[in-house]
Amino acid sequence: MSRFNLKIFKQILRDEKLRVTSQRLEVYKYVFSSHHHREADEIYMALHRKKMGVSRATVYRTMDILYKHGFVRRMDIGKGRWLFEPRLDNSHHDHLVCVKCGEITEFYDEAIEKKQDTVAKKFGFSLVRHIHQLFGICNNCKE
Repeated sequence: MSRFNLKIFKQILRDEKLRVTSQRLEVYKYVFSSHHHREADEIYMALHRKKMGVSRATVYRTMDILYKHGFVRRMDIGKGRWLFEPRLDNSHHDHLVCVKCGEITEFYDEAIEKKQDTVAKKFGFSLVRHIHQLFGICNNCKE
């Protein structure tokens, strides 16, 4: 079973001295309903359209808790914008981000992974984690 389950999330809320509310649970359920990368405001608007009665502040605070406890990854896409990606598994991947339409393509490249290890070793670093994002223009936007 994934370590990212609702029971654990509820316990984390209690540990953080936060109430387990239906609004926080709706945020959790929505985030884990797909593998999409979403901004907190996008999550808020989707729940608002569904008449869930979740405030923007609750969405932002809940996303902070999910990030703090490793339930989601956070991607800086520039201009103060963050995308959240649910961690449905622990498989590592990197991202290609289109600067025009925002499309995100996930990829894994063994050569890049090995090169990072070589560079880190050369400079005496022990890698703990990395975030690799390549920004460009996708094929659809080039046309």
